[in-house]
Amino acid sequence: MKENKKNKRFFTALFAVLLVFLPLCVIIPTTIAKRTIENLPQISQLEDYTPNLSTKIYDKDNNLIAELFTERRMLVPINEIPVNLQNAFIAIEDNDFFHHWGISTKGVLRAFSRIFLRMKVAEGGSTITQQLAKTIFLTPEKTLKRKIKEALLTIQLEKNYSKDEILQFYINQIYFGSGAYGAQSAAQVYFGKNIEDLNLAECATLAAIPKSPNYYNPFKNEKASLTRRNLVLAKMRDLGYITPEEEVQAAKIALPLKEDRVSQKDAGHYFVEFLRIMLEPKYGTKTLFKSGMSIYTTLDMQAQTAAEEVLEAHLAKFDEKRAHFFEKEGNEPVKVQGALLAIDIKTGAIRAMVGGRDFKETQFNRATQARRQPGSSFKPFVYLAAIEAGLTAATLLHDEPMVFTYDGTNWNMLSNDITELENIAETVSEADLIDTSKIWTPSNYGKKYRGPVTLRTALALSINTCAIETIMQITPRSVIRAARKLGLTTPLSNTLSLALGSSDVILQEMVAAYAAFGSGGVKTTPYVINKITDKDGKILEQNVPRQQEVLSAQTCYIMTNMLKSVVERGSGWYAKYLGRPCAGKTGTTNDYGDAWFIGYTPQIAAGVWVGYDDRSISMGEKSTGGAIACPIWTDFMKKALAGKPVVDFSQPDNIEWALIDPQTGLLGLSKTPGVFLEAFIKGTSPSLYYDQPIPDNQRQDLSIEEEGF
Repeated sequence: MKENKKNKRFFTALFAVLLVFLPLCVIIPTTIAKRTIENLPQISQLEDYTPNLSTKIYDKDNNLIAELFTERRMLVPINEIPVNLQNAFIAIEDNDFFHHWGISTKGVLRAFSRIFLRMKVAEGGSTITQQLAKTIFLTPEKTLKRKIKEALLTIQLEKNYSKDEILQFYINQIYFGSGAYGAQSAAQVYFGKNIEDLNLAECATLAAIPKSPNYYNPFKNEKASLTRRNLVLAKMRDLGYITPEEEVQAAKIALPLKEDRVSQKDAGHYFVEFLRIMLEPKYGTKTLFKSGMSIYTTLDMQAQTAAEEVLEAHLAKFDEKRAHFFEKEGNEPVKVQGALLAIDIKTGAIRAMVGGRDFKETQFNRATQARRQPGSSFKPFVYLAAIEAGLTAATLLHDEPMVFTYDGTNWNMLSNDITELENIAETVSEADLIDTSKIWTPSNYGKKYRGPVTLRTALALSINTCAIETIMQITPRSVIRAARKLGLTTPLSNTLSLALGSSDVILQEMVAAYAAFGSGGVKTTPYVINKITDKDGKILEQNVPRQQEVLSAQTCYIMTNMLKSVVERGSGWYAKYLGRPCAGKTGTTNDYGDAWFIGYTPQIAAGVWVGYDDRSISMGEKSTGGAIACPIWTDFMKKALAGKPVVDFSQPDNIEWALIDPQTGLLGLSKTPGVFLEAFIKGTSPSLYYDQPIPDNQRQDLSIEEEGF
């Protein structure tokens, strides 16, 4: 009896407990499920979902040259994704994809068995739809809660989207390693082609990667990638997607090697960084790197590749020759640096930009950011101001020694008589003799003085004393005005030494200024972007040449004609090897710290600078602009202009020719030794004009090279 009472009390208590806890067992899971569902991302977001897209950068011929991205991706519609690639993913990832409702029962059972065996949540059992849900909406954490969310989202995806749409989202979303997101980017990274051009073996290779993008990356683990690629092919054959013969043929194809990749040119890094610096403040980092913009630039890859190859080849040889000087001094060799920039004469479009030898080592762009002394490459601005002031190419200058003293306000020429120069030490204190702020003795390269020479000769031979004599006549302010008119913005000193290039300049501005000579006086602002579009092709900005006429065509023709003499008979003689009409000027600074050559043809203007970043390091004696920079310019222009027509500079109206005696600068007779033809702007000749220009063949016959040219 007592036993029955005990049992009755037990079952009564048990019933009471069940009355309390059974509702809780229903309410708690229901509440958790409800809250889980409420916290799920809205599937409708997928309608407006835009994955991070890379910004594509194209050259002037619309060839892809680079990308800016956090995730390198390009969207491709399902009808442009090869059937072999679709089948490859289905075969290796989810062979029941077109038959299940989003979740594979077998996969779920396998996943739960792993949970119980390992006592932790593990990956496994995921269909393509589940992987898509996880990739887009969830974090990669391995928790039961996340798996429940994944299942619920998967069901909603299957309910709202077709299988083709889900597969399209998946193939465009997943990561393929090597910075490639989505199959289109992966096709370009691994095979250098668009997705629609992939063959069966390539499709299988891509489908093999996403399971473990690092381990199955063919660039990093060829053996593992090949094994899994062949497994994909085998599964495709088992499912009837391909024939055994197709499997065998595809399995024979080698994997891509990293050095074979051609999807992105290994050139133009300084140019791309120049774009980034310019566009990031304007559009913002997120838009620039994630919105899928397309940037169509002015870059000419033929010219860009030539610029990088030629510059590196020449500077590497220079380093080899210079190494023993560092060793002799007990110092570690320092790599010489260089920069090259080329623009289209007519439009100002930048065609090539090299800011240094190795972008990985230094991102400082010496073509657009560095300020260096131009040396004699500045002299054309002196002679431009002289031509505008009424001097001519035949004006006589005096190449003779000069000594200046500073009175605290101005530099005054003490003497140009050699006898007096030798006696200066007797009248000037020893302290003042070595003080360059009080005594200035400019000299020519080689300490050679020629006496009376024409302005043309002075420019061709880069005679320092003649440049100083000229700036003394026309004033430094007029030279500064001429340089400003052509676009130079850096501070220019209002001193006589300006004639020798003592003020720092920027290579890009120098090239643009020279281009104005070649364009007949039209200054064109250099630019790098033709247009920018968003991911849908809408134009965000479009650029056209910005031009301004700053010089007369006649003045520019005279300047170009004189600068041709620099090449034909002067310090830029190496440029004759270009084999086509060109004009330019060399530049070398004190102690051989900087070497320049800036020149142009009727199509392209280009400039080269060479030097050490550390200004205290000299490149060594005879390391002049003519010896170092001019050969680089010439070899670059040969490649950049390959296949383009050979043309000469056109002569404008109101230019007349006269026979000139180089000893007097006046009209000469055709039988007088040394007489040469000189071009003048009408009304500026020192003597008489011919009614008609002398034919080219007669000019050549009558032109006699002067001594020293």
